[in-house]
Amino acid sequence: MASVVSKPSRAAGGWFRQFADRLATAVHHPRPYQRAAGLVVVTLLGAWLGLLVVGSVRAPVGPVDTTMTLRPSLAGGTKVNVSPLGALELHSHTAPLRLDVDVDQLDQERAAALVDHPERIEGLEDEISGDVRSGALDLGLRSAVAVLTGSSALALAVYRRPRKALAAGGLSLALLVACGATAAATWNPKSVLEPRFSGLLASAPSVVGNARSIATEFDVYQKELARLVTNVTKLYDAASTLPAYQPDPSTTRVLHVSDIHLNPAAWHIIRSLVAQYKIDVIIDTGDTMDHGTAPENGFLEPIPDLGAPYVWVRGNHDSATTQKAMEKLADKRGSQVHVLDEGVPVNVAGLRLSGWGDPQFTPDRSVVPEGDPAERAEGRQLAETLRAQRAAGTPVDIAVGHNPELAKQTDGLVPLALAGHTHNRSTKVLPHDTRLMIEGSTGGSGLRAVEGETPDKVQASVLYLDRDNNRLQAWDEINLGGLGLSKAEVSRHLPAEIKPGSSPSPSPSSSSPTVTSPATGR
Repeated sequence: MASVVSKPSRAAGGWFRQFADRLATAVHHPRPYQRAAGLVVVTLLGAWLGLLVVGSVRAPVGPVDTTMTLRPSLAGGTKVNVSPLGALELHSHTAPLRLDVDVDQLDQERAAALVDHPERIEGLEDEISGDVRSGALDLGLRSAVAVLTGSSALALAVYRRPRKALAAGGLSLALLVACGATAAATWNPKSVLEPRFSGLLASAPSVVGNARSIATEFDVYQKELARLVTNVTKLYDAASTLPAYQPDPSTTRVLHVSDIHLNPAAWHIIRSLVAQYKIDVIIDTGDTMDHGTAPENGFLEPIPDLGAPYVWVRGNHDSATTQKAMEKLADKRGSQVHVLDEGVPVNVAGLRLSGWGDPQFTPDRSVVPEGDPAERAEGRQLAETLRAQRAAGTPVDIAVGHNPELAKQTDGLVPLALAGHTHNRSTKVLPHDTRLMIEGSTGGSGLRAVEGETPDKVQASVLYLDRDNNRLQAWDEINLGGLGLSKAEVSRHLPAEIKPGSSPSPSPSSSSPTVTSPATGR
């Protein structure tokens, strides 16, 4: 019996010894691809540590002190931190490196010199452009030294061979050059003209200037960044008090809101946006109410005091009773409230508007909703009225409906159609060149905001239209944190059909003593 057991035991012991020998060989004599992979890992880790330790430069940019840093990143881009005002992100490039620019502090002596000698502001643009160029050059050299030193030092510590350290250093430099080449190949000089703001800066999207021309070269990017820093300087000088905006005679500003759903905070938000952006007309694409009952009509009382003409179209949560209450506001002497329905056009703030109320009232559970077919049928009727207006020589500038399916039927008959209903903002150009803009919920979905784990955002948009031809030139998308949140973001956009070299109407410019600059989005 013992002899029977001993054979498997000896076989098992032999197998274990063979496995141990192979493992030892793999550890002490790795295969070529394993050695290469290990060297790459050590190089990347060392380069990253080098950038963290010494891969930044302090650089004065005009009257402010900044810190410029390169960071590993999957998305790339540029982030400008302007404490305590907030931050802005620029989609400047796509590469494994991100440029972080921290505006550390305002140099009081340099700022005071500008105040005492305002004539120096004229040359400040060239000075800042030179500062940015010098800082970027220093950052590139320091980053090269950082990755070379970090990767070489780590490789020497791991392998204890100078040749391996040199190989890691050379590989890190090659990777840095490759990242730089990728950034150059994907460089988007217009990104500085279409930033995403957060914090207090979200209330000042025009800090980059007024929309006049589109940058196409790096030197233009530098100049725009220079003007950006100049304007940030002025914001510091105002002790974080955001400036008001001056109306521009060549731009009509439209505030698009929708789906307020009985949220009283929406009126405060709208009133603030009207004052800050100097809004010419507010367009509400419906669902102001939740159930459309008569007791809800008192919710409409703040509308006449919002500070701008208010154009409204019925949504599927707004009843006939709701519309009558709105019409009662419109009938008051001197009222600036306008109700759109059945395609009857109105002229407001130089714009010709036409709309059609939603054919469905969904809170009424005794009626089965007819769905999209009903929306499309009413939309075709709106389209007929638009054709009649165009034939009469009085074309409509903006078609308004609550449901996007209804608004889509106006394609080819108006340059711009506005809708809501989905509680999700989107914009697209329809097959016959009408741009359909769907707004999110300006009421944060009302009471529905507490149903999910994350509150819905409060959304609105400011549309900039050329006063001469009433065509959309740019728009700002405004996102505010939902219930209990205070985050704010503003992002600027241009229609894709606006080509480089065109002259869109300017967005609001600051009334504080800033040095403004040309700026557009995409």
